[in-house]
Amino acid sequence: MDNVLLAFSLTLLAGLSTGIGSALAFFSRRTNKLLLSLSMGFSAGVMIYVSFVEILSEAGEALSGAYGESTGSWIAAASFFGGVLIIAGIDRLVPSYENPHEPRPIEEMREPVDDARLSRIGVLAAMAIAIHNFPEGIASFTAVLADPAIGVTIAVAIAIHNIPEGIAVSVPIYFATGNRKKAFWWSFLSGLAEPLGALLAFLFLRPFFTETVFGVLLGSVAGIMVFISLDELFPAAREYGKGHAAIYGLIAGMAVMALSLLLLR
Repeated sequence: MDNVLLAFSLTLLAGLSTGIGSALAFFSRRTNKLLLSLSMGFSAGVMIYVSFVEILSEAGEALSGAYGESTGSWIAAASFFGGVLIIAGIDRLVPSYENPHEPRPIEEMREPVDDARLSRIGVLAAMAIAIHNFPEGIASFTAVLADPAIGVTIAVAIAIHNIPEGIAVSVPIYFATGNRKKAFWWSFLSGLAEPLGALLAFLFLRPFFTETVFGVLLGSVAGIMVFISLDELFPAAREYGKGHAAIYGLIAGMAVMALSLLLLR
């Protein structure tokens, strides 16, 4: 039960970090591109490393215990690519010209743009982020249940990745309406999809947590996180960054994740 409460708490904090991005947008005159590049690269490194080294491995072990090593490995691989297909399908629902994962510096939002279009972009971004955050909530919740130490790291990585999403929602709404509260609440509410995903996992999946379900879920989580890292985080880090900032952040994230896994063994 303690792990369940921890999983809910971490998922809630990760989701609500969109509010941090919203607050940063209101009080910053310029986008700190170096910091965003390093942090998003770091988050991608954490997710990629832990997905391949730990989560996919645990999925294979759980499924091998149920079906034998060969069949279990095949199911784990299929689960991984199933997770990729799920999040890729969700991503296809978001129009590319209004995709909240496209880098959008604060300065750019101060350029004269039609207010109605700006407000629409912000609201659509909030809806799109909510759709993306739903499987992320399932992923972070499941990861904490599997291994609390790993789950904490993943929740932090997802929280970092949610900060620029908060900016993408709140800034266009604020500059269209001039209403900070409205912009903040749209950003804040978009993050609530993450704990909602955790609640769904708890209510509908946890009662059926056999080795098979757990293994398939972990494999899918690994696929979801790798796709998010390669499709959203790292490209955005490259756009924001200068020189090798994004790759330095990526390697640093992998190194920190590797060190934490070694120290916790």
